[in-house]
Amino acid sequence: MPSPQTTTQIRWSNISTCMGIALNSLEILANRNTPFLEAIANTTRSLLEFVQVYLHARFVMTVSQSVFKMVKQNKETCIQLMEQTYELLNAIVLVHMKLETGDLPPIVSRHIGRFAEQVLSKTPIHLIVTTSFRTLHKIHTFIETQQKGGKVKKFFRHGELNALLKDCKAGLEQGFNFFEIHKVNFMTDIVKMRQDAEQKHKEILDMVAGLPDMTSSDRASTISKMYSGSYTSGGTQNVSSSNSISMLPSVPKIFHGRGSELSDMIELFSQGPPRIAILGAGGMGKTSLARAVLHHAEVSAQYTQHRYFVACDSATSRVELAALIGAHLGLKPSKDLTQAVVKFLVTASCSLLILDNLETVWEPTELRGDVEEFLSLLTDIKDLALIITMRGAERPAKVKWSHPFLPLLQPLNHHAAQQTFIDIAEDHHNPEDIDRVLSLTDNMPLAINLIAHLVDVEGCSSVLSRWEAERTSVISEGYDKKSNLDVSISLSLSSPRIKAAPQAQELLSLLSMLPDGLSDVEILQSKLPIEDIWNCKTTLIRTALAYLDDKKQLKALVPIREYMQKIHPPRKGLVKPLFTHFYELLELHKDFSGTEMNSATVRQISSNLANIQILLRNGLQKDHPDITENVFGALYLNLFTRITGRGSISLLDQLHKILPQPCDHRLEVYFISELFVSYTEIPIFDPETLVAQALEHFEHFEDSDLKCKFYITAGAYYVTTSSSTALKFCHLAIALASSSGNTKRHSQALYQLATHHWQLGNYVPARLHACEAQRLARISADLYKEAQALYVQAMVWTQHGDYKQSISLCHRARELLVLCGMSNGGMDHSIMNHQAEIHSVKSEYHEAHKIQTQILQDCPLHMDSDDHAFALMNLAEIGLSMTAPKEEVQQDIRVARKIFLPMEHIQELTMCDTIMADLYLREGDILAAEALFKQCLAALSHSKIKSFCLERLGNASRWGAIGPMSSWATVYLAHSLKFKERLGIHKALQFLGDIFLAQRDEDTAASLFTVALEGFTYMDVHHSRAECMLRLGDIAKEHDDLPKAVEFWDAARPLFKRSSQTKWMQDIDKRLVCIGKNVLEQHRRNLACLAEINAPTGTVEDTEEDPSDIEDLQEDQGGVQLAVMA
Repeated sequence: MPSPQTTTQIRWSNISTCMGIALNSLEILANRNTPFLEAIANTTRSLLEFVQVYLHARFVMTVSQSVFKMVKQNKETCIQLMEQTYELLNAIVLVHMKLETGDLPPIVSRHIGRFAEQVLSKTPIHLIVTTSFRTLHKIHTFIETQQKGGKVKKFFRHGELNALLKDCKAGLEQGFNFFEIHKVNFMTDIVKMRQDAEQKHKEILDMVAGLPDMTSSDRASTISKMYSGSYTSGGTQNVSSSNSISMLPSVPKIFHGRGSELSDMIELFSQGPPRIAILGAGGMGKTSLARAVLHHAEVSAQYTQHRYFVACDSATSRVELAALIGAHLGLKPSKDLTQAVVKFLVTASCSLLILDNLETVWEPTELRGDVEEFLSLLTDIKDLALIITMRGAERPAKVKWSHPFLPLLQPLNHHAAQQTFIDIAEDHHNPEDIDRVLSLTDNMPLAINLIAHLVDVEGCSSVLSRWEAERTSVISEGYDKKSNLDVSISLSLSSPRIKAAPQAQELLSLLSMLPDGLSDVEILQSKLPIEDIWNCKTTLIRTALAYLDDKKQLKALVPIREYMQKIHPPRKGLVKPLFTHFYELLELHKDFSGTEMNSATVRQISSNLANIQILLRNGLQKDHPDITENVFGALYLNLFTRITGRGSISLLDQLHKILPQPCDHRLEVYFISELFVSYTEIPIFDPETLVAQALEHFEHFEDSDLKCKFYITAGAYYVTTSSSTALKFCHLAIALASSSGNTKRHSQALYQLATHHWQLGNYVPARLHACEAQRLARISADLYKEAQALYVQAMVWTQHGDYKQSISLCHRARELLVLCGMSNGGMDHSIMNHQAEIHSVKSEYHEAHKIQTQILQDCPLHMDSDDHAFALMNLAEIGLSMTAPKEEVQQDIRVARKIFLPMEHIQELTMCDTIMADLYLREGDILAAEALFKQCLAALSHSKIKSFCLERLGNASRWGAIGPMSSWATVYLAHSLKFKERLGIHKALQFLGDIFLAQRDEDTAASLFTVALEGFTYMDVHHSRAECMLRLGDIAKEHDDLPKAVEFWDAARPLFKRSSQTKWMQDIDKRLVCIGKNVLEQHRRNLACLAEINAPTGTVEDTEEDPSDIEDLQEDQGGVQLAVMA
């Protein structure tokens, strides 16, 4: 069985058939002594031979392997040249036939006259044919080099071949430009097809033979019908009359992402003959969807003999539209076939009529009524199914379209776009490069098709590089709307609807700069100088040049935006009002940041973030007249992106190059302040110099608020490098804010001071400063700063083991962030991270993992690298406790380190090392684990890092031999007592119990385990509770108290399950199996009797406790006393 033809083979086969027909027509006309056509026919015959050689031999037997490779690389170029050559030959035939029927229209004569000015010795038509002949000869030469390889190619250098190809394209473009002017009068957009060459040749002969007996109008009509059929590759002929030229296009070979629309349309067919309008922007795949419906099994079965697909591009009136349809139905020519078409379809059995690109004839307002009336007549036919495809978002009136309406076609989803790309360019490209290429198309099907073919020839990297320089020109090398994106877009821009609202192009040009689009609020508030702007907006939507996204933002697709930037960029008068509007929003946010009234401002800025960045990038030029305002705008934007969790803007580290001269002292200080607070993303190499510069600038102006801001940001920077300097700046800010009565800055400075004390392990002063910061924030109605203060208090209570209070404070803080519009920002993620930490210390690892995964999703690497890295680091730590695979943990740590390393985040890098040391310990690499833990202890004085390391070092049961590590448990206890870490105290007691148990001192061990168990039960720490119960059960068994042992083990098992410790659950099961069945049953009966007496231990619940009601930490002191007694 022969293998199916490839798409390339089908296209070559269709070219062969079509060129054969064209050659026959040329030879017939040449025999009538028409100048130049004999030479054109001879060259065409030679080209046809090349095509047939490829078709039959496919070059394999006639070219070397290297040449075959070259042909393969240039196959798309050769095919396009030949397809376009065929279209141009058809146009030449039509011109000559038209000349015999009378004069050319005036517009054509004027165009030919322009050619005549260049070569006066030639008549206009001779010049066109001569130009075409010269181009045809060059195409012949180029194709010949591709077929014969070295035999001809040796005469050309590589650069000469490129120049030859360029001349071929230029010549074709010149011909197409000319014929495009009068294309609608006697030429259609010819879609390539396979047809019966012999039958077609007979029709041509019959037409030519009958020419002398026809009137001029009849002869022109015949020619129009001969070349207005719908053709495509691989199609079959469906002829309702011997004179019909109707050909069905083939099924689209690459068709992804339209399953829903196709299903909806087929469902409409099940309800009777439908009337469906397929609408959408140019290049959105309307024709492909119509072709898919045409060949759907259910549709083809229902309309077997009467399916008609009519391309309406060439029609310029209702009469010409009827003539096109009549030609496909096989009707005899007439001045007006409207009634004849209706009559034919009324008397025919069930029919399906598809009118493709109907907007060409419907758009002109003077024609619209006639066309809609004709459509109304068609839809009155009971058994006629009608489908139209049209650019835009409007359905023609006077038709009862089937419900539900088919929605406007949208860009493909990402998966469908990828599949389309891979079908064309294969899947060997880097997935990230594919995504980058697809981002240039906005998933517009035509753009995907064109750019994928280009990638197939040049590769992703080359196409991406060319796009940076050429934009949409990269995929605009064809000559019609199906092979040239710019042509497709320009057709939409030249529509009568756009011409009727000329200011719509102004609005579209502005949209070309705005990836986020424009909301009605922005249109109203920015006071854009566009006349009748609402009508312009409606016009853009009606023509599908713009659309409303799910947030009701008016947007244009990427290819349309790039085209407008190149052809019709927005004028400065349009951009300035919009930038002023955005600047005022940023200033408003700065002044009222954190308050409840600022929530709407945050939403508005967030929905325009990309717009603002684009406008700023254009305005941050050193010689810009508004450079000072633009730099302030960039700094205000940086403030916004920081506190909303988006990190610092990419422009920040470039601003120093364009700061205005002479310097603006206030601007310079504001810039230095933002640099300090953005140090995690932009390294600062000489902070002392920046401090000195800022203080010098302050000598030239008075602004206590800005000075407070500077002190606070400098203190934030020095937290990681110099504790004393950080505290100094915090106290300077507090003193200045207090003396100037600046409550907001006072609260902010106290929060900074509280955070620093918490990091140093000074939990009591941290709590006191945080409470005062909360009080001042509440006075100034700053919800954001109040949330920050509550967050520090929550961290303190966590260290004291009061997880109920901590969770309550976290919930309240997140509620405040929602009220001021700051949810999902950096502070919100910090609070979420702390909630995950509480779940983790309680050994609720699944809950902790879920929260960290959510943070990771909310903070993609390109938007918030810090929070992204923190989430990865925490997931690695959680993975250790959940026995995640070694490779998974290592990968998370590796990526986190890679992010932290360039920014020199010493504290975070050390935390990564502690987790890696813990992994070594889990995997049994004792020496590496001990060395790395000790290295981390010596690296920093951060209390949290010390607690982490000492907890692992002090847990002697994890190190195999108890003796060498026993002293670390005592050190861990001392550290926890010093910093009043309740969880650490009780874990240290548990570890000491393990040491005494190993030394066979079971009574002391049991006492320590009992004290630790009481503390873990109060804190609801499941894993540690279960471990203590397991040990106490083992001790009871050693004393032959089997019921007591079973009681402890039975209670421990669900706690191990709650903390995802499968291995320990299995160990308990083994212990229980060893106990006699009677003892186990007796224990279960005892538990049932006690169920009504002993209430079960609950989980952490939210409380309504006032955060400012601070206890004296009596439980900590009691824990200390118990530890000392032990």
